Amino acid sequence: MSAPVLLINPPVVRPCEPPAGIAVLAGALARHGIPFRLADFNREGILHLLDSPLPADDADTWTKRALKHREAHLALLRSGKGYRAIDRYRRAVTDINRVLEHASRPFGAAAGLANYEDPGLSPLKSADLLTAAERPASNAFYPHFHGRLSEIIEERPPAVVGFSLNYLSQALATFAMAGFVKQTYPALKVILGGSLVTSWMRRPDWRSPFGGLIDELIAGPGEAPLLQSLGVAEQPSATVPDFSQLRSGDYLSPGMVLPFGAAAGCYWRRCTFCPEKAEGNRFRPVPAGEALAVLRKCAADLQPSLIHFLDSAISPAFLNAVIHDPPGIPWYGFARVTEHLADPDFCRALKSSGCVMMKLGLESGDQSVLDHLEKGIDLETAAAALTALKEAGIGTYVYLLFGTPAENRAAAEKTLAFTARHSGFIDFLNLAVFNLPAYGPDAEALPTESFYEGDLSLYRDFRHPAGWDRMQVRRFLEKDFRKHPAIAPILRREPPFFTSSHAPFFLIHQNQRTR
Repeated sequence: MSAPVLLINPPVVRPCEPPAGIAVLAGALARHGIPFRLADFNREGILHLLDSPLPADDADTWTKRALKHREAHLALLRSGKGYRAIDRYRRAVTDINRVLEHASRPFGAAAGLANYEDPGLSPLKSADLLTAAERPASNAFYPHFHGRLSEIIEERPPAVVGFSLNYLSQALATFAMAGFVKQTYPALKVILGGSLVTSWMRRPDWRSPFGGLIDELIAGPGEAPLLQSLGVAEQPSATVPDFSQLRSGDYLSPGMVLPFGAAAGCYWRRCTFCPEKAEGNRFRPVPAGEALAVLRKCAADLQPSLIHFLDSAISPAFLNAVIHDPPGIPWYGFARVTEHLADPDFCRALKSSGCVMMKLGLESGDQSVLDHLEKGIDLETAAAALTALKEAGIGTYVYLLFGTPAENRAAAEKTLAFTARHSGFIDFLNLAVFNLPAYGPDAEALPTESFYEGDLSLYRDFRHPAGWDRMQVRRFLEKDFRKHPAIAPILRREPPFFTSSHAPFFLIHQNQRTR
């Protein structure tokens, strides 16, 4: 094949690391000698929007100041100096976000560092996505993508244009770009894949509403389906991601962050609210030795300052493999709370392997709630794990989930008490209000109704069996949980917009300062 495959990462997602999805697809194409072109329109689009002139009547004092310091703020986020003080960091990211919001206002939209909203269009409605495709010039990223897409396509016309759609925040821009491609280059084949597309396609009632615009939709890992669409039979093997066209130093992090996945799906796959379980996604691990060999190749090529393991939950087997064959580069990722992490020797070995931070899905501080959610977590083990990780010098980013069907006010207060009791061992907290998966087991057992209006919604509203509705949950979080004197300081450490993506850099600086 002489015509390349063009793979695009659309806005908006946090612009702090290169997109792993299209790099993995590029690696599979390279293995079969198929030419490709990668374009991170998220990074490019955000930087282009930051350089856009603001409307003359929209230059309030804050925005003028933010615009004046824009380059200094960007430089700060790309430097280790940006992570020495949360207040200085917060000013930089909120000012950058302010410029993005105001630069997108002429399009009736609100773009940011982690989101994109258009009050007239919903990413949950297929009709609105098709409208975005019909009117690409109404998207705030159009001034960037229309010229850039034309330049890439006309320089060397591709055989296929593929978009990696993983988050709702990318949906409107994705369809605006797909619409532009179909209007301007109608002969080109447009393919859509990514985790959000997978979630749509795994719904039992799925029928694609995008015929005539999207030529092919891909669910799950995309290497084999993409190759098959190009007439190549793929043999299962570990793919070496190809980041060669994504080396830019323009990402908003100090040094290159290497995103790397050692497995698709989750090895636990029992949590009642788990999308992997609801969508029937299998756990597909790459053998640890192969995965680490691939990781070494990527690290040697990119020379990253940090590795971000993308696994839904890093398996104990892979953690053991990393301990015995460390990458030589600081790393962080998501892990289940297991007895492994409650072992001080194991945690010290993790620290020696380069582990900077562990993200932990604790969800609740009430054992009965955890049991109902089938988390497989024992609170005594969780407490021991928080202690062992902290004493080993590994930061913790703890996720809590409120308003689940098994929770009530008393259970939420137990979570508050557990969190406060162990606050000295928690570096960062993520507080979420439960959304009921539309096709999970709880949806079948509870009275439900439409939550988000739209035929693409993946969640349902429900009548809580204990009357612990979302309004009460939010009131509890705002008035009780967030204001607790042991918890409020943890929440103030949260990096705005970038959250867990930038949290490791604060920990790295903290470790350097205490040596």
